[in-house]
Amino acid sequence: MRIRRTAFAVTALSVTLVATGCTGEEGRSTNDEAGKAARAPQAGAPAGPNRRPPEEARLPGEAPSRYLSTFALDVDTASYGFARRALTEGRRPDPSTVRPEEFVNQFRQDYAEPSGDGFSVAADGGRLTGSPGEGAADGDIRLLRVGLQTRSASAGTRRDANLTFVIDTSGSMAEPGRLDLVKDALHTLVDQLRPSDSVAIVAYEDRARLVREMTPATRKPELHRAIDSLSAGASTNLEAGMVLGYQVARRGFREGVTNRVILTSDGLANTGATVAAPILRRVSDEAAKGVSLLCVGVGSDYGDKLMEQLADNGDGRAVYVSERAKARDLFSRELPATVELRARDAKAQVGFDPQRVESYRLIGFDDRGLRSEDFRNDAADGGEIGPGHAVTALFAVRLKPDAEGHLADITVRWADPDTRKAQETGRTVTVEDLAPGLWSDGSPRLRVSAVAALFAEHLRDGDPGHAPQSPYVTPSAGPFVTRGLVPGEPRIGLDELSGHVTELASATEDRDVAELRDLISRARGV
Repeated sequence: MRIRRTAFAVTALSVTLVATGCTGEEGRSTNDEAGKAARAPQAGAPAGPNRRPPEEARLPGEAPSRYLSTFALDVDTASYGFARRALTEGRRPDPSTVRPEEFVNQFRQDYAEPSGDGFSVAADGGRLTGSPGEGAADGDIRLLRVGLQTRSASAGTRRDANLTFVIDTSGSMAEPGRLDLVKDALHTLVDQLRPSDSVAIVAYEDRARLVREMTPATRKPELHRAIDSLSAGASTNLEAGMVLGYQVARRGFREGVTNRVILTSDGLANTGATVAAPILRRVSDEAAKGVSLLCVGVGSDYGDKLMEQLADNGDGRAVYVSERAKARDLFSRELPATVELRARDAKAQVGFDPQRVESYRLIGFDDRGLRSEDFRNDAADGGEIGPGHAVTALFAVRLKPDAEGHLADITVRWADPDTRKAQETGRTVTVEDLAPGLWSDGSPRLRVSAVAALFAEHLRDGDPGHAPQSPYVTPSAGPFVTRGLVPGEPRIGLDELSGHVTELASATEDRDVAELRDLISRARGV
């Protein structure tokens, strides 16, 4: 079983951002051996088991003074989807369910795609506050956006797929917007699949049962009848459902196609194992090599943490749906186009230049942090990234006075989905790659990502009963507490965010941005 990612507080957190601003030198690409030759393996004293050292830790060997931030890539969006439902119902989401990088993942990025497999690497940003030459305490604070993009796959070129659906049919799924939503979306998916695809269905409540063994999509009437037969029952034995689901996926496993287990649930396990670790220990013995996991969350009462852990440890991703149209879109458009993978165990490492950087902070990715020495440890788990996916990491960087020139080096490492051979690519970023002003000179997509991330920080840290962790936002009540490594960062309240997103909704004519505007408006009233 893979080494698990460990959740811990990191002093440089990361955020997903988009942008089209200035860029640095062309991306560099190396294979595994070339990458090792170009850069000595890292070592460093970890802060604890499976935890990386504090941000003051430095890379020994070739670059002894480079500050490092290392994290697994992530394309989940479940946190945004659940927050959207909560705000639509007139309440704030639980702060523990808010993950800024998943808010940013929800929005279009517009990064250039690479010509082949792997990633393109973009970098831009802008000044958040201050001006060049100011003192460190209130000085030049820049937002750095790191963007990673994979090549898209068209419906005509994607691999065939073996999809094993593990459907929660427990009593809690009888609530409107749960099992009925899943069944409707499954019917839509079956109608969209190619003749060469196959589907299996497992259902679970207090026990798991096989509803349909792996069945070619040519037999659509039988699959539709199997979906219609699903009904809500008793308690929730998620463990039994996952074990049987992986057994069925292995029996139907085909080489050369995408083999995936898709769990649909409200994540409220109450029978058998009810936390992620023992469930995954059980299913690891049943999982065929190369079977990845997609977790689709539903329901107003939602086990966010369990579903996120399952996705992280099951080589997959987590999404959340609460509306029929969005569920149909996910199952009929996004799922068939992204069932295959572009990269396994993908990780990023950003090394900052201490001659020019006073301090920095990464927003989000709280449970994606890795030890610096695990960047090239291919036994350490990273993220699984599909075709056409973008990953963005946002850093607040406080520059030293009069800083110019080299700012940071970005490297991304991943394993080929088929050969498992490690590959790397990256680029260099300069101070001049960051626009003079974020809000005045940044591209619309960059600013949308900044608004999304700052809104997430407000929901997580601006709640009156929740101790703030971000110097980005003004809390709803009580004294503001500055945390992190970048004092002097601006404090942005919901009124200011509302102004920015209203302008951006008009400029982009993007329905998702208009929805974000409406959610920020709702948050101002709750």
